[in-house]
Amino acid sequence: MNFRDLVYRLYARRVEGRLDHDQVPKHIGVILDGNRRWAKASGGSAVQGHQAGADKISELLGWCDETDVEVVTLWMLSTDNFDRPEHELKPLLGIIENTVRNLAADGCWRVHHVGTLDLLPPETQAVLKEAEEATSHIDGIIVNVAVGYGGRQEIADAVRSLLLEHAEKGTSFEDLAEVVSTDLISEHLYTRGQPDPDLVIRTSGEQRLSGFMLWQSAHSEYYFCEVFWPAFRKVDFLRALRDYAARHRRYGA
Repeated sequence: MNFRDLVYRLYARRVEGRLDHDQVPKHIGVILDGNRRWAKASGGSAVQGHQAGADKISELLGWCDETDVEVVTLWMLSTDNFDRPEHELKPLLGIIENTVRNLAADGCWRVHHVGTLDLLPPETQAVLKEAEEATSHIDGIIVNVAVGYGGRQEIADAVRSLLLEHAEKGTSFEDLAEVVSTDLISEHLYTRGQPDPDLVIRTSGEQRLSGFMLWQSAHSEYYFCEVFWPAFRKVDFLRALRDYAARHRRYGA
């Protein structure tokens, strides 16, 4: 361990020691951004960057477990990412599949897919379904793996699901219009039954949501971190929690 690492470790302990666990967010959404730029800066390939980013996930979940976080949503692949060239997209999907398998094999997390399955290759769909089924009994952190996810797509899917459900019941459009509410739409989101994210973290210095959890993040706090995702450290995570605890959430009041 070099001197710099020692200083960071001591600083992380200091921040953690002052952390009020009663003020820790229960649901954290993370936009895992900067894998390719990290790889380019270090002289590696995009695939190496995505793998390094995938390897960081287990560390993050360990930190969340230590600080009593209950739900973590990881944006691993957006609907926009399907525009990437095949030579990059195919290995990225393979890395995601292996990561999801490993999360399920850990036996610590309850894996839940959020996104549109139909957009994904059959083998990716199978991995996500198997991981969700295999971990459904686990009483641990809920880990939402956002794969093939887009915020606008989620809202469209929720409305479609709502319409189909009431069509099967024979509800008229007039009657449906009378009962439609934000709560009713929320019941058809990918994250139905879960609390909305208290905190959304985005790495890499970008200060935008890019469509991440548009519905659920209406009252979320945002934390934008300059570091690329593969280089994200525990001290960066603790700073985000400290920053969140210092804010006063008024929910418009």
